[in-house]
Amino acid sequence: MKNKIFITKNFKNNSIKDLDNYKKLYKYSIENPSQFWSEIAEKQISWFQKWHTTQKTDFVNGDIKYFEGGKLNLSYNCLDRHVENGHGNKTALIWEGNTPGESKKFSYAELLDQVQKIANVLKNTGIKKGDRVCIYMQMIPELAVAVLACSRIGAVHSVVFGAFSAESLSSRINACQCKILITQDFGIRGKKQNIPMKENADKAVKQTSCIQNIIVVKRTENKVNMENGRDLWWHQETSKINTLCPPEVMDSEDPLFILYTSGSTGKPKGILHTTGGYGVYASYTHKQIFNYQEGDVSWCTADIGWITGHSYVIYGPLINRATTLMFEGTPNYPDFGRYWSIIEQHKVNIFYTAPTALRALMKEGNSWPEKYDLSTLKVLGSVGEPIKEPEWVWYYNIIGKGKCPIADTWWQTETGGVLISPLPGITKLKPGYSSLPFFGIQPILLDDHGKEITTHNTPGLLAIKAPWPGMLRTIYGDNEKFKQLYFSKYPGYFLTGDSAYFDKDKHFRITGRVDDVLNVSGHRIGTAELEEAIAQTKGVAEAAVVSFEHEIKGEGIHAFVSLMHNTTPNLKLKEQIKITVAEKIGPHAKPDRIKFVSELPKTRSGKIIRRLLRSISLGNSENFGDLSTLANPSIIKELTL
Repeated sequence: MKNKIFITKNFKNNSIKDLDNYKKLYKYSIENPSQFWSEIAEKQISWFQKWHTTQKTDFVNGDIKYFEGGKLNLSYNCLDRHVENGHGNKTALIWEGNTPGESKKFSYAELLDQVQKIANVLKNTGIKKGDRVCIYMQMIPELAVAVLACSRIGAVHSVVFGAFSAESLSSRINACQCKILITQDFGIRGKKQNIPMKENADKAVKQTSCIQNIIVVKRTENKVNMENGRDLWWHQETSKINTLCPPEVMDSEDPLFILYTSGSTGKPKGILHTTGGYGVYASYTHKQIFNYQEGDVSWCTADIGWITGHSYVIYGPLINRATTLMFEGTPNYPDFGRYWSIIEQHKVNIFYTAPTALRALMKEGNSWPEKYDLSTLKVLGSVGEPIKEPEWVWYYNIIGKGKCPIADTWWQTETGGVLISPLPGITKLKPGYSSLPFFGIQPILLDDHGKEITTHNTPGLLAIKAPWPGMLRTIYGDNEKFKQLYFSKYPGYFLTGDSAYFDKDKHFRITGRVDDVLNVSGHRIGTAELEEAIAQTKGVAEAAVVSFEHEIKGEGIHAFVSLMHNTTPNLKLKEQIKITVAEKIGPHAKPDRIKFVSELPKTRSGKIIRRLLRSISLGNSENFGDLSTLANPSIIKELTL
């Protein structure tokens, strides 16, 4: 099928200018990486002392270092320097609460004061440079403040997603031996008004021996248990503390944060990022990929518990002196117009969200976004999974009104920032294609034997054959696993674990995880490609496919399908899905089983929990493993009927 191409007319990219300019700068970044990143680092970051070596890397052994000898502090770069340069009154952070009408704004000077206060509280509890601090909170302003306070004093922050269970929390605390846990009394999200954050924290701490204090933010008026001598109220401690806390001088390669991701075995991996390279890369990608201009309001809807929130809610925007927006609630509370009302209210210019949210909102029709003024939008972004054509086109036409380019970004927790994405106003936009590599990034495709694939439209394993400043430095506490997972199989390459192909224009299309490939009668079918084909059937909102043992084909295809509002599930629709799949991919890809469901099982960040669907497809309706991250547990009953 020929790719649809969208060109956003009259969009001006203020820094790259045109495609030829991109190609020249990209070529320079690849051929002269040390010089290129040295120039970028000087522009993006204020250094206390300049580095002596821009990069020293060994991909074979996974030894990565950038800006060695450089001294800096990212809290200083996010806050102090903007205040010192006369921008203290500019809005740094807009917080939009769960309930409409509940919002706060913090200027750069106000945010700096808040950060210094809690930084001093942490120091008073004995936290020093290199100590680990666990942060377990919902999307409230104090979460951003706590992160910046840790970076200010050189403590390594480890943010744990606020929907994780006590068991998941304790395992992460134990893995990096955190001394302090920062949480809140209760969480508020959508219709859930009393998420027991402190109660979960107490349960988790009973399974640890390293936590010395718990600092608690008072989000509600509800009572919680506070243990004398251990638990401290945030508001009480900060009210009696000095507002002056000088930033710790950090080496470029000093650890900044540890973020745990789910491993294929179920045991989380502690991805460690360091200070200098990450700060340079997060801020530079935010500036270029979203065409950030002075005065823009940048809204990334991701939770700070994930890498997207780290890079594009906190560090990237604030280093660039942007106004960044945090949202506590959900896109469907109190109704399906919430995102669009926030964009109208706060005059958002850059909007960065996940395809799963877009599908849920698209499913409800166009009447919700059409109620609101979205004219301030300039650039749209997509993150978290490959965005499929139906929601891409809806996003472009209905939300962006055909005037906002879409940055369909591909990256990972491990990469620290976006690696592949269209550049606004520069790149041809093709639904489903993440497009061209960012500056300094060299993506290639490898076959099963580690040989580079050079022909277009040929799927392969996506790998990167040169380092970049924002990449992870190790898996905390297990450097051997770090080398084994990312570098050992094909020496000289960083393995992403994703599959992809590129078209004749060398535009990359990510097709999903390598292990998300079905093998049906010898045909390898990417789940993302198949799900997109199913979603192009009229009336279908979203689909997830998994395999099951088939006595003839080896693997059969089981499709779980949710429908658009007011669409009735029936046999005719099942047949139409098969026809659509046969047209888009081929008869070999037609699902053997189709089950209509009201929604797919997802984590709160929007990722489909495929192992649950696989278990159900295989007839295992009891032992599903850990489902603590499942956003809607009630869906299990529907799935297993």
